[in-house]
Amino acid sequence: MSRPARTVPPPATAAGETRSENEPSFAIGDLAAELGITTRAIRFYETKGLVAPQRRGKVRCYTRRDRARLLLILRGKNLGFSLDDIKQYLELYDADPMQLTQVRLLAQKVNEHMAELERKRADLDRTLAELAEIRAQIAAHLAGSGRG
Repeated sequence: MSRPARTVPPPATAAGETRSENEPSFAIGDLAAELGITTRAIRFYETKGLVAPQRRGKVRCYTRRDRARLLLILRGKNLGFSLDDIKQYLELYDADPMQLTQVRLLAQKVNEHMAELERKRADLDRTLAELAEIRAQIAAHLAGSGRG
């Protein structure tokens, strides 16, 4: 059973004011536990520019937006997309309020990835068929030699 995320104080804005008290912030450890990843993974995604949490001193303060970005990153990785593809997708989200460019890019990447997976499946099917043929030849050889 997952525990609820612990909130941390809202980070300071550039003007020195704090964010709205209504916007929850999550501690890195709690966010990692909720998402089933390590804090090291979250920091790695931060170094790659995929998430940019606010800081309060040395404490990272993750917002719902950061959490949503991490979910998109994990989904993209699970589907086999590269970090560069994911970063490009996330950057378009910030740049295009209507998300049309983002959706077009996603459609293109999905089509490319599906085509690659179809090629891999065809290769796997050929390899499995060849292995099945070899297995049948081995079984026939062993049966014919009385050692089966």
